[in-house]
Amino acid sequence: MKKHIVLLPGDGIGKEVISSAKDVLQAIAEEYNHSFNFETHEIGGAAIDQYGTPLPDSTVDACKQADAVLLGAVGGPKWDQNPSHLRPERGLLGIRKALDLYANLRPIKGFKNLLHASPLKEEVVAGSDLLIVRELTGGLYFGTPSERRDNGNSVVDTLTYTRKEIERIVDKGFQAAQQRSGRLTSVDKANVLESSKMWREVVEEKKAQYPDVVVDHVLVDAAAMKLITNPTQFDVIVTENLFGDILSDEASVLTGSIGMLPSASLREDGVGLYEPVHGSAPDIAGKGIANPCAMILSAAMMLRYSFDFNTEAKVIEDAVQSVLDAGYHTGDLQIEEGRQVGTAEMTKLIVDYIKSQHASKCIASCYY
Repeated sequence: MKKHIVLLPGDGIGKEVISSAKDVLQAIAEEYNHSFNFETHEIGGAAIDQYGTPLPDSTVDACKQADAVLLGAVGGPKWDQNPSHLRPERGLLGIRKALDLYANLRPIKGFKNLLHASPLKEEVVAGSDLLIVRELTGGLYFGTPSERRDNGNSVVDTLTYTRKEIERIVDKGFQAAQQRSGRLTSVDKANVLESSKMWREVVEEKKAQYPDVVVDHVLVDAAAMKLITNPTQFDVIVTENLFGDILSDEASVLTGSIGMLPSASLREDGVGLYEPVHGSAPDIAGKGIANPCAMILSAAMMLRYSFDFNTEAKVIEDAVQSVLDAGYHTGDLQIEEGRQVGTAEMTKLIVDYIKSQHASKCIASCYY
C-alpha cells in the first residue's frame, strides 16, 4: 500500500535534514518493497516569505490528507522582530492544533559514544533511556483569555483542560509504559494547581485499567531536579503541555547532543507529525555540515508509530548506531578518534548500512 508523506522542510537546516530523511526512506522503500509518495509544502519563516503567513491553508489541507508529516525546523533571526502572529513558531503550533496532534513523544536515549559530551558525569547519565509523553494541544499555550490589560500594566494567561483531554494523554502514557518496562511517572503540580489536582485524579482512576503498570506521582519541580541527579530512575513520564515542554528540553541535553534526538506528535488514529528536537541552526544552514541523525530517527519513529513498520524502524535506528560505532560523526558530535563528515556523507553511510543489512539477510535466507 502506498503511504503519502508530506514534507515540511521549514527554515535553516530543515531543508537539508529533510532531504536526508527522504533519502533514507527511499532506501527503506526499495529494500522492503514499500511505496512512499512525497509532497512538499512550506511552513514557518519560508511560508511567511512566500505566502505572508507561517501556516498557509494549502499546507494545512495537504497535511490533513497525508498518512504522516515530516517537519525539518522553523525559525531564525530574520523573523525575530515580527509580530506574534507572523512568527515562524506560530506555524508549528498551528499545524499541531489543526491536525489535533495531542500527544508528543520525546525519546531521550544516551548513545554510549556521546556520553563523554554530557554536562553530567558519565556514571550519572549512562543507561539513560526514557520517553516523555507530553500533552500538546491544551493547557496554558492555548487557553483563553491570553492578553494584556489595564493599558499593558497587567497580563493574564489561562491554563485550561477538559477531563477528556487529560484522559487521552494519560492513556497514551500508560500504553507507552506497557510497551516498555511497565513504569510510569506522572508529573504535575497538584499541591498548587487545580488543573493538576484533576490530572492526578484521572491518573488514579486510570490505574485500574492498566494493572501491569506501576505509577508514581512526582511534582514538576522535583521531577526537574531528579532528571539531573538521577535520570535513569525514569522510564516513561507523562505530563501536561507546559511542564512537558520544559522537562523535555531539559532532558534533551543530558545525552550529550541535541542533534541526535527525534520526536513524534500523534493524534488518536495514528497519523503523526515527526520532527527533530533541534532548531533551524541558521548559522550553519547551507554549509552541508548539519547533523541529519535526529531527522532520520524521526523518520524511524514515523515508520513505527504511523505505519507499524517496526522492523524497518529498527533497521534505521541500528544504522545510525552502527555508523556512530564506526567513528563517523558530524561536527556537533564529539567522538574521540572518529572521522568528521558532512550531512551528505553521514546520510550515505546510513543508507549504505540499510542496503547492506537487507542484502545480507536476503543472502542468508537464500543460502539456508
